[in-house]
Amino acid sequence: MLRHMPRVGSLGLDMMLRTCTIQVNLDYSSEADMAQKFRVGLALQPLATALFANSPFTEGKPNGFLSFRSHIWSDTDPARTGMLPFVFDDGFGYERYRDYALDVPMYFVYRDGAYIDAAGQSFRDFLRGQLPALPGEKPRLSDWNDHLSTAFPEVRLKSFLEMRGADGGPWSKICALPALWVGLLYDQAALDAAWNEVKHWTLDERQRLRDGVPKLGLGTPTPGGETLAQLGARILDIAEAGLKARARFNAAGDDESGFLSPLRETLGRGATPAELLLERYHGDWRGDVGRVYEEMSF
Repeated sequence: MLRHMPRVGSLGLDMMLRTCTIQVNLDYSSEADMAQKFRVGLALQPLATALFANSPFTEGKPNGFLSFRSHIWSDTDPARTGMLPFVFDDGFGYERYRDYALDVPMYFVYRDGAYIDAAGQSFRDFLRGQLPALPGEKPRLSDWNDHLSTAFPEVRLKSFLEMRGADGGPWSKICALPALWVGLLYDQAALDAAWNEVKHWTLDERQRLRDGVPKLGLGTPTPGGETLAQLGARILDIAEAGLKARARFNAAGDDESGFLSPLRETLGRGATPAELLLERYHGDWRGDVGRVYEEMSF
């Protein structure tokens, strides 16, 4: 697929080859439920980026970012990435997202085991049988599903909602990411409380938060004048309440809220995982980033 990408320069190659994420896919029960979850997920995606920021190195040296992965996505083909302001418009639903997806430029059509280059062409033309890459042919459902997978916003809608804001990280934090989002989105009281935290933010305020977080992490100012770390403490409280309300227990009788403990530790330290790596790099690693493979592998 890489050879069919539009020409977005070296950052486009970085997007495909040098970024690692862990994503969470979440169900919704109705169009209205999808819209509320989508809005909360988009608004709070920078918090997930900060809590999981873990990509401060490029070519063996500090790159000036805490989440270089998030930075890459902020400068990669704006037609298919970003914070999707229309999600917060009155009346947002499936049709509006469909219209957005139809206007995302195509990459390819897959036929008989081969990728046919359709870079920059229009799926709307495809529906009319006027796609230059396949004249006279109309799309299959599989073509639409393929096309949906070539949009990369911070939250992506398919038959589920995909949370896309977190860097990859150690095993101890992998379960923390779904716990965060399940706690916020799968209990209505928690979902309403999370929405109350962000519903007054403007488009520009949400974008400034997104733009600031790759470098500033938990220190990024929020629209309310506090830091993401301060907001994050309340959001984790909401997520914990949501998980407790779900009352799903393991064999030992523990509910799911324990999976949030690594995020509590991050907030307690006031430092992202990336900042801890940088401390080691400038400290006992003595500038040797190769030590990350010895000490952080799992």
